[in-house]
Amino acid sequence: MSALLRKEMRLSASILSYLFLGFAFMALLPGYPILCGVFFITLGIFQSFQNAREANDIVYSALLPIAKRDVVKGKYQFSVLIELSGFFMMALLTVIRMTVLSDSAVYRQNVLMNANPFFLGMALLIFGMFNWIFVGGFFKTAYKFAKPFVSYIIVCFLLIGLGEALHHVPGLEALNAFGSEHLVLQLSLLFGGALLYILLTCFSYRGACVCFEKIDL
Repeated sequence: MSALLRKEMRLSASILSYLFLGFAFMALLPGYPILCGVFFITLGIFQSFQNAREANDIVYSALLPIAKRDVVKGKYQFSVLIELSGFFMMALLTVIRMTVLSDSAVYRQNVLMNANPFFLGMALLIFGMFNWIFVGGFFKTAYKFAKPFVSYIIVCFLLIGLGEALHHVPGLEALNAFGSEHLVLQLSLLFGGALLYILLTCFSYRGACVCFEKIDL
């Protein structure tokens, strides 16, 4: 673990970033839009950015004997750590729903999105959009975060709505497959979500580094 990441976790992070990981357990809720759990996890990360701004953490970090791009790197490392922690918790709960709870009536009769690999792929896509829109948007000024966060909220809930609606389209019922049904398709969608997460995060990080280098703190 890098020194910058330890600094983010111990000094800059809000306790809510860790507590809100508990929203990963929304993956077990029947009859509920379970992708909302992803939004709440990102809301926890947002609280850390808010704390950091109020404590003038960006200026403090920039005064350390490190490159300016390392300040950006630390924030991205922390964001990715929280996102992947939440993702792996959701993945474990999804496996439980697909195996141990596969015969549960409350899940079999669920008309909303089931916890399956497609759900996990959508979760990674939303995390990627958070990095692209909010984290990348924050480093355009290294101070203002309201506009990028509102933009992210809009995109996030559009994606949640899309995820909930797609399996109701004729011919796309397999997207909401339960248990091990259509597993190859589901895993392909998960792989696609993972690829988009990596691309969105990497491109966002590069753009944020360029923007932050130009800012006169």
